[in-house]
Amino acid sequence: MSRTTLASSLVCLLLSQAVADAEPLRVVTWGGTYQQSQENAYGAGFTAETGVALEWLEYRGGLAELRMQRDAGEVAWDVVDVLARDARIGCDEGLFLKLPDDLFPPEMDADLVIPRPNDCVGPNITWSWVTAYDARAYDGDAPDSLADFFDPERHPGPRAIAAFPQATLEMALVAEGVPAADVYNVLATEQGRDRAFSVLDRIAADLRFWSSGEEPVELLRSGDVAMTTAYNGRVAAAYLSGATEIRTIYDGQILDEEWFAVVAGTDREEAALAFLRHVARPEQQAAQARWIPYGPMRRSALDIIAANEPWFHTGGAVLPHIPSREDRIADALVLDPVFWAEHGPALSARFEEWRRTLGL
Repeated sequence: MSRTTLASSLVCLLLSQAVADAEPLRVVTWGGTYQQSQENAYGAGFTAETGVALEWLEYRGGLAELRMQRDAGEVAWDVVDVLARDARIGCDEGLFLKLPDDLFPPEMDADLVIPRPNDCVGPNITWSWVTAYDARAYDGDAPDSLADFFDPERHPGPRAIAAFPQATLEMALVAEGVPAADVYNVLATEQGRDRAFSVLDRIAADLRFWSSGEEPVELLRSGDVAMTTAYNGRVAAAYLSGATEIRTIYDGQILDEEWFAVVAGTDREEAALAFLRHVARPEQQAAQARWIPYGPMRRSALDIIAANEPWFHTGGAVLPHIPSREDRIADALVLDPVFWAEHGPALSARFEEWRRTLGL
């Protein structure tokens, strides 16, 4: 038995003896199909291995609740699923625990598709903003590029976009032909912002807005929109579960990152660290994609999926729907959380003003 395997076994034994009867480990995440995928892929195996029960809680992101818990001296959460920007800010503010150097195997960091931004987070998933369409709305000339989403003359029909500017403005510029490497330099200028909003104006006549990951799928299935931006895993899971009228366009995808962090001040630190270690294993990373096809953070997890296709729990192939495949990452724009930390307030204010001019 290797030293790593032995250490892991000892930790599991200690946990099962010491904390199996304690309060559940509180894991905060995003709800819906995504949360169910985590419960299936991470939760069941973790509890079976350690004896630690999990309580899954839903939130809408951000750090406001964690700040209130810290200021009140009443930490109510143990592990949080965080987006890229919050992973950085939360670590800088001391909201998240600095992880032990030996928590993960040495080879893990070299195996990650996107590098860890700091020592506060462990790997979870990659995912992307994509465009999706209802095949029933396009009998002949179906859209096949991001540019088609912003071309209502060639591909008519109501559209939907997120109710916030992140990724939407980047997609508008990519659709205009701005190279991925130049998008943020362009978007930092007034002329670049004007250009992005002029692209949005093209689809403004019959536009809807969504604010949760399930909504784009619902809008497509109901026929309320013909095309929408969406989170890739939500539309892929719907397709693989039988909604084959929903098709995804990966051209122009905006790749994003998601991490797990341990809340500073938790009284379940040992169990929380064991959970992050469990999730980081390639087998668990691959298992998550059985339930919703977001991209594993670890490249070795992609190898597991490829060797065991069809991998989806309904019997479908998963790799066609994974955003972090090497061939897709090469041309993808990775969302820049540092840019949005600096420019987000101004861009959000302009986006809200633009929505008001539409009466939406």
